[in-house]
Amino acid sequence: MKPVPLGIYISVPFCKTKCSYCNFASDVFSRAVFERYVDRVCTDISNARRITEDMGGQIERDVDTIYLGGGTPTVLDAAQLQRIFDAVRAQFNVQSNAEATVECAPGTLAPQVLEGLLRCGVNRVSLGVQSFIDAEAAAVGRLHKRATVLDDIAGLRANGITNINVDLIAGLPHQTAESWHQSLADAIATGAPHVSVYMLEVDEDSRLGREVMAGGTRYHAHFVPDEDASADFYVAACEQLETAGIAQYEISNFARAGFESQHNLKYWTRQPYLGFGVDAHSMLKSVAPDADAVRFSTADSLEKYVAGSPLDRSVIAREIALEENFFLGLRLNRGVNLRQVSATFGNDAVENLRPTIAGVIADGLLFQESDHIRLTLRGRLLSNEVFQAFLAPSPIKS
Repeated sequence: MKPVPLGIYISVPFCKTKCSYCNFASDVFSRAVFERYVDRVCTDISNARRITEDMGGQIERDVDTIYLGGGTPTVLDAAQLQRIFDAVRAQFNVQSNAEATVECAPGTLAPQVLEGLLRCGVNRVSLGVQSFIDAEAAAVGRLHKRATVLDDIAGLRANGITNINVDLIAGLPHQTAESWHQSLADAIATGAPHVSVYMLEVDEDSRLGREVMAGGTRYHAHFVPDEDASADFYVAACEQLETAGIAQYEISNFARAGFESQHNLKYWTRQPYLGFGVDAHSMLKSVAPDADAVRFSTADSLEKYVAGSPLDRSVIAREIALEENFFLGLRLNRGVNLRQVSATFGNDAVENLRPTIAGVIADGLLFQESDHIRLTLRGRLLSNEVFQAFLAPSPIKS
């Protein structure tokens, strides 16, 4: 069997401002830290083979996707971005048609930054728009306006980057059905071939989430739509984008034909990927015959990462890989092919899960067509309940 090329993910945890809804390992830091961080990331990339051998993973030299996420990678200067891409190309064979994505906050694509991205070979940009309504964006700490987004998209196209994603969040403070419809309409009107729609996450890991949970008023928390309204926004997005020819292919992702995120597809189809930087995750096939894969991740704080904190490693046994195949594969609209699962894991693997599958179908969260099982619209809204049904016990830590 021909080896599957790697995906490379690089975390850049720096932002100009920390948005109130953000629950990622990113924050505002002095620019003096940037160079030290880039040094560490480049060192890790140069040691990739040794690191993966220590973790017990198989590593391929061919790479067909690179993804710089954050944070806001475009707060780095052009020379720092170039160093990162050069480090990757020094260690790996980056295919000539590789998808190279960089996440950008609107307003950070100054001409020199855009020129730097082009020199690095970037051919896809993901814009963290979140809302085209200026008041909604400002309420959560976004620094851009609608006009900024439109200018950035025009600048990207003028420079030959047409593979553009627009991120939107359903459930932001002050959002209404009317304003949400307008944000969707604006996203469609830009002509961006890919749109990601995320539901606002209300949890302890963000300032806004904590305030909503406490019933407070800071960060406009008392203007956050309720769960039913947010669910309605999500359904509206599915319908409005589909009508515009931007088809849903994953729970949160919509694309015109041929513009699906090849890097993110690696996560959902369990293809190998390597992560570098703060809170970066990796998954590789295991060299051990009694394990399917290994997952490992870096420290989730800048201080610990730069200080060389050890990696967190999990061994993925075949039974855990089987269940990952279900709860990751079901994120995709194409669903899970039971015949392929049987071919990979054996007939008993599927037969043992028949009662689970039947129960979720009976609850109206899954449907089956021939050998495929897929989430219903209600199942996509309640996807965590579906995935829980397929979860294996926690993997072995080492």
